[in-house]
Amino acid sequence: MSYVDGFILAVPAANKQKFIDHATKGDSVFLEHGATRVLECWGDDVKAGKQTDFIRAVQAKDDEAVVFSWIEWPDKATRDSGMEKAMADPRLSPDNNPMPFDGMRLIYGGFSPVVDLGSRS
Repeated sequence: MSYVDGFILAVPAANKQKFIDHATKGDSVFLEHGATRVLECWGDDVKAGKQTDFIRAVQAKDDEAVVFSWIEWPDKATRDSGMEKAMADPRLSPDNNPMPFDGMRLIYGGFSPVVDLGSRS
């Protein structure tokens, strides 16, 4: 079964195009190292909750958007190998592809799907 890396981060709204450029450049590295799909989603309907929410999770400021992203891999072994190669790839270094957001507020983790319904297109 597939494996998924998920990410939530806050990006200054003024940096939207910089983020798109950063993601486009960086995401191709994951695909080259075995990922089957990468999605970067710009929040446009992210509401504040009563107890917790995406906004508070990444300490998003009023001038920031919440971004929800994921990388799909064929399996965890491919992910482990591919992620190791991607992290060592110089194209992902901050010098070559600086993050247009505060990486200290990025939340990420690896997930094993337990339900997979519908089309992937």
